[in-house]
Amino acid sequence: MTTATTLAQAQAQSAAPPTTLQPLVVKAQAPVPVTGLTGFGDVPLVSVPMQTTVIGRDQLEESQARRLADILVYEASATDAYNSPGYWDYISVRGFTLDQRHNYRREGLPISAETVISLRNKERVEILKGTSGIQSGTSSPGGIINYIVKRPTTTPLRQGTLSTGERGNLGAAIDLSDRAGQDGAFGYRLNFAYDNRKPDIDHYDHLEASLAALAVDWRIAPDSLLEAEVEWSRQVGKSLPGHSLTGDRLPSVRGPDNLNNQPWSLPNRFDGVTGTLRFRQGFGNRWSWLSELSSQQLETDDRLAYPYGFNCGVDGGFCDRYGPNGEYDVYDFRSENERRRTHVAQTALQGKVDAAGLRHTLNVGVQYSRRLVDANPGSNNYVGTGNIDGSLVTPADPTAGEPGTDSREHAIEWFATDAIDWGHGITTWLGLRHTRMHRFSVGTDGADPLPSADGITTPWVAGSYEWRPRQHVYLSWGEGAESYVVPGAVGQSDYTNGGQVLTAKTKQWELGTKGEHGPTAWNLAYFDVNRPHPDESGATYRFDGGQHHRGIDGNISHAAGPWQVQLGAMLLKARREGAAEPGANGRQPVNVPKHTLRAQVRYRVDALPGLGLMAHVAHEGRRNVLDDGSIELPSWTRTDIGASYAHKLGGSNLTWNLGVRNVFDRRAWKESPTQFGHVYLFPMEARTVLLSLMAEI
Repeated sequence: MTTATTLAQAQAQSAAPPTTLQPLVVKAQAPVPVTGLTGFGDVPLVSVPMQTTVIGRDQLEESQARRLADILVYEASATDAYNSPGYWDYISVRGFTLDQRHNYRREGLPISAETVISLRNKERVEILKGTSGIQSGTSSPGGIINYIVKRPTTTPLRQGTLSTGERGNLGAAIDLSDRAGQDGAFGYRLNFAYDNRKPDIDHYDHLEASLAALAVDWRIAPDSLLEAEVEWSRQVGKSLPGHSLTGDRLPSVRGPDNLNNQPWSLPNRFDGVTGTLRFRQGFGNRWSWLSELSSQQLETDDRLAYPYGFNCGVDGGFCDRYGPNGEYDVYDFRSENERRRTHVAQTALQGKVDAAGLRHTLNVGVQYSRRLVDANPGSNNYVGTGNIDGSLVTPADPTAGEPGTDSREHAIEWFATDAIDWGHGITTWLGLRHTRMHRFSVGTDGADPLPSADGITTPWVAGSYEWRPRQHVYLSWGEGAESYVVPGAVGQSDYTNGGQVLTAKTKQWELGTKGEHGPTAWNLAYFDVNRPHPDESGATYRFDGGQHHRGIDGNISHAAGPWQVQLGAMLLKARREGAAEPGANGRQPVNVPKHTLRAQVRYRVDALPGLGLMAHVAHEGRRNVLDDGSIELPSWTRTDIGASYAHKLGGSNLTWNLGVRNVFDRRAWKESPTQFGHVYLFPMEARTVLLSLMAEI
């Protein structure tokens, strides 16, 4: 079967209307290959010695997810890392915050995640945990997030969705697909969506999000497939600053409240256009050639009444938290018309070679990427004092007196992987990526241009043993690299080395098992990661010792009769090591929970065909608020419930999804990120009821 046919059939199957509760898709193995994410071509995920999670379309619809943070209930090793309503997502995997510039992919190609990414036209979201050096020349060691878009189906699709919820939440989406030409050679998929969301946040109005997306393909010949996708998205709405410590204490948990509630506060705007062009040519059943182009263009207005410290710089003041009575300094922050562009070209040859009685599965290629950031002078002006009770009003000061930083980056990456089958279930895996990166940054006032160039080589090796079909144990080791650009331009930064590029090598190894047996699927891994620790507390931004993360994560899913159960967990020991200050060694990093648990239970009601009941439980352990561990956030648990009912009405297939997030309306501080040296606290989402109706004709 050709690659083009396989992908087309996978899309057709994913678009079939549900008549019963669908099986769990969230597991270590995906029903279709991951697009270029593992570095081993089309080798099935169950066979690759890496830990991966795939969150499919069923789960996106069931959870009525609108952003990446909404689907963390499906993955125990992924947690929030500064997820503010109205802003882009920050995600942590295995205790490491992913880099918005280098840890995100769309269709396997790099994108910038410094924007709001819609899930409305996404077929699935793939999370690769652990080493990412073989997939990306520079990236956080936590893992990779990959978005896969909806593609044309084999059979016609006519689908519409309406959603609503408390406080007047409204949404609508249309999903259309069909084929034309001889034997359906040409296919298209159209997606349109609009959402008007009103979260349960005091003094907050609403968020508006729109999407239009088109995916087309042309089956030129049985072994030739041309594909293209483009999407336009927009979100407009205010972002929500976090609360903070009040003096030396952790305040009692408050309901979500909008501290960005000054009369002059303006909404953020995130506009994006992203597209890919892909050509796949097969050569028999052993070799294929894949070439891809992608382009992403983002425009952003980032505006906020920004709370930061209290009387900072004054004796008795606070620069990393609010005052004892809940007061804070307010800054009129505006960075308007930011422009980010990412262009990528990649070509790769994949195939199988038999030599000396061994089978080699090869993937070799080259990738060129170019990233450009254009900023404008903005404002970050002190305008007065605010209070967490919302009683203090400040004047505006939009004077654009702070230069921005423009940057240019281009990189060329050569990569090669080889999976060597020795027989008897034994496979060795080899990977190597070499990156040549060139950067240039300069202040918008033209001050202090700073060029840099660097070469990075990231190897990866593993061995696996398949003791039974689709059941493996493996050991892997790899290196990665992180790249830091010190905030601000030279001479315009809070640091003496503003604008400088710092590169740090990370190392990690992993021992794991993964597999399937009948209705049971599992993955389990012990991981050990070392990375240099970036220190932003002094006059010079530098590395100070390292972070050592060791832990166990995994999940298991099982179906028995009408029941489906999935359990996931992560136990994490994350510590500072080798710091210049001896007292810092052995400390747990801030906002990193010691353990996390996830559980999903589904029940198919046989007495009423088409009805399914479900419950999701997320639990996260204690975490440090301050670096010295003197204040911790207590552990918390959130429970969501839902019901899905699929039935026919006339000639239409209807699917109802009812969900209640945080059904017990628990109150807790769910995360405590530090940003720009300041501690922030974000509360758990209030109880929210959501309802959607999907109709297919």
